[in-house]
Amino acid sequence: MASYTPKNILITGAAGFIASHVANRLIRSYPDYKIVVLDKLDYCSNLKNLNPSKQSPNFKFVKGDIASADLVNYLLITEGIDTIMHFAAQTHVDNSFGNSFEFTKNNIYGTHVLLEACKVTGQIRRFIHVSTDEVYGETDEDAVVGNHEASQLLPTNPYSATKAGAEMLVMAYGRSYGLPVITTRGNNVYGPNQFPEKLIPKFLLLAMRGKVLPIHGDGTNVRSYLYCEDVAEAFEVILHKGEVGHVYNIGTKKERRVNDVAQDICKLLNKDPEANIKFVENRPFNDQRYFLDDEKLKILGWSERTTWEEGLKKTMEWYTQNPDWWGDVSGALLPHPRMLVMPGGRHTDGSEESSGAVSLSGNSSQSQMVVPTPRSNGYTQNPSLKFLIYGKTGWIGGLLGQICEKQGIAFEYGKGRLEDRSSLLQDILNVKPSHVFNAAGVTGRPNVDWCESHKTETIRANVAGTLTLADVCREHSLLLMNFATGCIFEYNESHPLGSGIGFKEEDTPNFTGSFYSKTKAMVEELLKEFDNVCTLRVRMPISSDLNNPRNFITKISRYSKVVNIPNSMTVLDELLPISIEMAKRNLRGIWNFTNPGVVSHNEVLEMYRDYIDSDFKWANFTLEEQAKVIVAPRSNNEMDASKLKKEFPELLSIKESLIKYAFEPNKRT
Repeated sequence: MASYTPKNILITGAAGFIASHVANRLIRSYPDYKIVVLDKLDYCSNLKNLNPSKQSPNFKFVKGDIASADLVNYLLITEGIDTIMHFAAQTHVDNSFGNSFEFTKNNIYGTHVLLEACKVTGQIRRFIHVSTDEVYGETDEDAVVGNHEASQLLPTNPYSATKAGAEMLVMAYGRSYGLPVITTRGNNVYGPNQFPEKLIPKFLLLAMRGKVLPIHGDGTNVRSYLYCEDVAEAFEVILHKGEVGHVYNIGTKKERRVNDVAQDICKLLNKDPEANIKFVENRPFNDQRYFLDDEKLKILGWSERTTWEEGLKKTMEWYTQNPDWWGDVSGALLPHPRMLVMPGGRHTDGSEESSGAVSLSGNSSQSQMVVPTPRSNGYTQNPSLKFLIYGKTGWIGGLLGQICEKQGIAFEYGKGRLEDRSSLLQDILNVKPSHVFNAAGVTGRPNVDWCESHKTETIRANVAGTLTLADVCREHSLLLMNFATGCIFEYNESHPLGSGIGFKEEDTPNFTGSFYSKTKAMVEELLKEFDNVCTLRVRMPISSDLNNPRNFITKISRYSKVVNIPNSMTVLDELLPISIEMAKRNLRGIWNFTNPGVVSHNEVLEMYRDYIDSDFKWANFTLEEQAKVIVAPRSNNEMDASKLKKEFPELLSIKESLIKYAFEPNKRT
């Protein structure tokens, strides 16, 4: 893995919480690096945070605003800056509801100024942009897969929206001007030096002062917390080992409800939770959960070191020893503080300013800003989701309904026929869905040979019906999750059998042996013109239900002879829940919806023998022999599932998935 060595680093916002820990760590560990700190000393910044570095010869502090293009350009040139670590931002969600324009000014415009300066000077070798897990939006309570770096950004509040906007600028400058950018998205951070507008220091100071801990809503909101020194180490790793153009989640899979945090703080300070916790009105929108996939950063060699108990104790000890670090913070300790975030100082409902800060009178209209009505504390699971599913009597459609019931997602099956536009419109008006799933269509009775003699019916269902549904959904701005097939390819010279080279999403279908496959390839090509469609190429579907005659395992275990050839396949028990997650993320385009890798017919039957029936025997025959007993040729291919694997890193290989979902649950021998 290539390693990067900087010379002159500019750290923006380094008198703030996280950046000060990063700056102090780098200054201490790398005396050969020159560290220049740029900070305007806003309300949540404090020069004392940089006390450990004040006497270091490789440290320089500059008071200034990243929004000043002249200052930024001057610093880059005169200090010979080759690396920027951009932490400066307004970060408190509560503030963003009442003073959102300041967030746009600081988080988006300030980032833009930095990027433009980098483009003009042309000397930057690394631009590390610090973002947040909140750009992904709310993670569903039941999700077992965390947001991956390639997940869609769906911010829900003004703060996260401005951070997402800044990310888009960073990405654009990376692509348009070749700026060597790296983006990080992190979970909540806690520890010494944090301004007490954030949950943990706020609760600690309130408990230390004998006051109740105010919890927004019902306290079931879930967050993940990382200790500040662990996060500083993560940035050290990303600085030296991060790959240009990549995004890295800095996270942990250890989650805690707000209630649990309050309980733990009460326990640490010997307080009675019943008497010291109070539930207050929720804020305008309070995301229920953020959940990250942190595997990518772990590959670089980082992992969290500090346990929750150890980190919380260290943080409590620091605030006990430094109760006046921030001066009078009574305004920040209110259940719903109205912090007017103004350059150069802070205003907190009339509270005194800390020494060294400049008090500015705020615009009185800001405190009277109208905000949305708070969401009810009676949070229900997946309140914004309702699926309209076509294919009720089909195998996949039936399974989708079962999964929705299990996950608490509202759904209804469509009553209209796909080729009847008016009936589809009526379904949408009646159901008012958030997403539409199409698992309907003709595959043949009992197999695709049926389509060879029923071509008109096949066209009507697979082509006309699917296109009609896609168009109706487009008119109503609905995402259509369309279950398609991967049986539109066959091994060829550029994708030879056994080579491990699979067909990708952008490859042109090359299998026309069956009329069924012709219609599916035709409609897939036409669906590319619809930007509201997510096409999922399923192949040789398998499930744990070995009594289902559609199940590939069940099929070949009942054949007298089988062709032994490796193929990509789809384990529905694992992949159908992923299709629902894809809908939640509003993913679009074509996806090879198979487990990674291939498995041969013989390998499947060997597993069947080993797990289900030790006396099972079978015979093979060649493709030529098979052709004599079937009407239409069959597609055999390997699909490249790397796109799906990147979005869902936990996705198992086909053989692992077969064992876990199909054979282990049915094990008899």
